Amino acid sequence: MKKFDLVVIGAGPSGYAAAMRALDFKKRVLVVEKHRVGGAGVTNGALSSKTWWELSREAASFRKSLKRYNLSVPSISYKEIQQEVQRAVAERKGMLEEHMTALRTSQYSDLLEFMEGEARLTGQHEVEIMRGAHKERAQADYVILATGSRPRYLPELPIDEKIVMTSEGIESLEDFPESMVIVGAGVIGCEYATIFSGFGQTKVNLIDKGDRILPFEDPDVVNIIERNMENNGVLIHRNSKLIHMRIINRRVEYELEYTDGSRETFNVEKALVSVGRVPNLEDLWDDKVGIDITKRGIHNNDTQTNVPNIFAVGDLTADISLVNVGELEGRYAVERIFGKPDRKLVYENISTIMFLSPEVAGVGLNETHAQEKGIDYKVVTLEYSTIPRAIAKRNTQGFIKLLVTNDDHMKILGMKVVGNHASSAIQAVAVLISMDKGIEELAECVHPHPSITEGIQECVRMLMGKSLFKPSALHGRISCRRYVGGKYEDIVF
Repeated sequence: MKKFDLVVIGAGPSGYAAAMRALDFKKRVLVVEKHRVGGAGVTNGALSSKTWWELSREAASFRKSLKRYNLSVPSISYKEIQQEVQRAVAERKGMLEEHMTALRTSQYSDLLEFMEGEARLTGQHEVEIMRGAHKERAQADYVILATGSRPRYLPELPIDEKIVMTSEGIESLEDFPESMVIVGAGVIGCEYATIFSGFGQTKVNLIDKGDRILPFEDPDVVNIIERNMENNGVLIHRNSKLIHMRIINRRVEYELEYTDGSRETFNVEKALVSVGRVPNLEDLWDDKVGIDITKRGIHNNDTQTNVPNIFAVGDLTADISLVNVGELEGRYAVERIFGKPDRKLVYENISTIMFLSPEVAGVGLNETHAQEKGIDYKVVTLEYSTIPRAIAKRNTQGFIKLLVTNDDHMKILGMKVVGNHASSAIQAVAVLISMDKGIEELAECVHPHPSITEGIQECVRMLMGKSLFKPSALHGRISCRRYVGGKYEDIVF
């Protein structure tokens, strides 16, 4: 039986990152992967769906340009779009595999071993790997579980991954459906609604049990996203409950009940079920190993399970299910095992992006969360119409919103950017949040001109009472307010 310092089960984003960090400590590592190197971060997940989104955005922009010049819109080949997505996935997957192979023939050859197979913990320090009909065993000082997640199935829905699909089956479509319904108005559901409506080939319906999509987001963010969806032909079923869904003559029939008691039946070609993900925990360990689990995943303390030498990272835990978070947790777990992390793992400065129309990027608290926590704050909002770069791009839809503490220190609580280049404006603020800094550092930054990030500087200047544009003179485009005791009031300098 081979002995390793660390066995990593799963080679998705978190497992791969953990293995590479362990090499930095010169530790002997075994990585076991059941299906695909890269996991859902590459296939049927982040990279795949975001490539679809980029191509959809290009198609929407192309149609808009043709309309400007009074030219007819050519047909879009689904097969060609699909093949482009597959090439992107293959490119990333191939690079990860090439990297892994090269490491095993480099100075790391004595440290890194990779197996394709299904791993199971038979003891706290023993791993069994099934490779077809062949069984192997390995001994591990430490184990990191990183087996990821899969789409949640609702047993009352006829999910067959051909007509009623999850994100696992959506990739196997053979053409743009003429119509589809999406069950679930969270981030993933809204992203797919954006993708399919953006190509202009599919009539999309979106089921939302509340009065607005993305209930965790601020109303001003949701208003823009909903308006753009509806302008693209998306029908949002607000305040609705799915009563039943059936496959009839290879089409989808579904009935909704609204909060006023009325009911309505619809018929579409396809359905996409997007109601979250569940961790891949089945048959991962023998009962005698004794790992505690909850309804949301493996119970852990700072990535460590209740079994001291076993750690869990990525979608297996109840934390944020994002690729960048999974990678962060994987590296952090290794640092806890073999070293001493410079700082405790925190999630407050995690940057996020939603691939909608327009894109939405954020870090830290938004107003909804700040109010739920009972935090008083100052908030400044600046519309894209005041930013030269947005004007030059002929797309001024969007805004920048910055939240700071309601005191003289004005420490940054969070920022939200809605619009073109949203993600490029976030990272500097994320660093300052992690450093528990105020806005003075942002005020000192000199941004390139013209750029979207110039809007951040103007937000800071507004909070400091020395902005180029005065809120009272451009009311409706910029605002500077204080939220105290459940009420807003304008800040006047």
